[in-house]
Amino acid sequence: MEYRYLGKSGLRVSALSLGTATFGGGTEFFKAWGSAGLNEARSMVDLAIAHGINLLDTADVYSDGISEEILGEVVKGHRRQQVIISTKSTFRLGNGPNDIGFSRHHLLHSVDASLGRLKTDYIDVYHLHGFDAMTSLEEVLSTLDQLVRAGKIRYIAASNFSGWQLMKALSISDRYGWPRFVAHQAYYSLLGREFEWDLMPLALDQNIGTIVWSPLGWGRLTGKVGRNKPLPGQSRLHATAEAGPPVEDDHLYRVTDALEVVSAETGRSIPQVALNWLLSRPSVTSVLIGARNEEQLKQNIEATSWQLTLEQIATLDLASLTTPVSPYWHQVRFSERNPFPTDIGGSTVPL
Repeated sequence: MEYRYLGKSGLRVSALSLGTATFGGGTEFFKAWGSAGLNEARSMVDLAIAHGINLLDTADVYSDGISEEILGEVVKGHRRQQVIISTKSTFRLGNGPNDIGFSRHHLLHSVDASLGRLKTDYIDVYHLHGFDAMTSLEEVLSTLDQLVRAGKIRYIAASNFSGWQLMKALSISDRYGWPRFVAHQAYYSLLGREFEWDLMPLALDQNIGTIVWSPLGWGRLTGKVGRNKPLPGQSRLHATAEAGPPVEDDHLYRVTDALEVVSAETGRSIPQVALNWLLSRPSVTSVLIGARNEEQLKQNIEATSWQLTLEQIATLDLASLTTPVSPYWHQVRFSERNPFPTDIGGSTVPL
């Protein structure tokens, strides 16, 4: 397993990380993702650790806290030192008027609640799960500073921020000497490359490690969906598609056609090719892989230890290309001054 620095933190995390949204199945939405109980979750964590994965990711809203509870039970005791736990808060968890958002009231309560469910006295990486436009960033960042100083959180991070929101938060941290975000969890895949327009250059400029979520395009790049391949009856997309990013059929089929070509060339599965493509992208520190069972997890882990050729990367780049929105479509016309960023490999195909 390759280990990469998480931003400028000095913390090294595995290039693949284990997402635990499939633990618990405590709500109808999360049942569609998976319903791993304690024993199955323990086996998957054992397998992940055995293959060198050290970053385990969860959130308070995953199955209304059940995912955190299961993960905490699995890693409690001496094993806690072997892993880096990432969790999140922001979205509604409870019916009260303050059971949501960035407020000091909600964050202080949320961190303590997560610590209890995780059965630990510290959280390695704590993410704001989504942007809260109703709470000042000064309030949330000063609260996170308080939590870091108290030893409850070691590093802070964001998730699902836009570029200006992330940059504003970083500038406020710099102004007051508060902890900076070391990472940003972002949606990124061959089916959703908008991350490259703004957030990727920002991550490189500001030394923010990107942790990719939903790397298989909201479950569309499993190899089970494609041209002349109707959606299987058991696909979780039947229950979750409307909650995810929309994808035009023509775009989906261009990408899956290219993945099938590269899969045949490499002898690797379509998910493995899609994950390997992400591991080559600039600013990407770790790619979150989830699994309904051990076999899926084993297959996803096989995305490492080999590399796509530059020609294969270019094939996937061209197939997944879409026209950026303004002003990015204009900027890419001036590649002498706005080149596609490259830091750890990857092609230089324009956006």
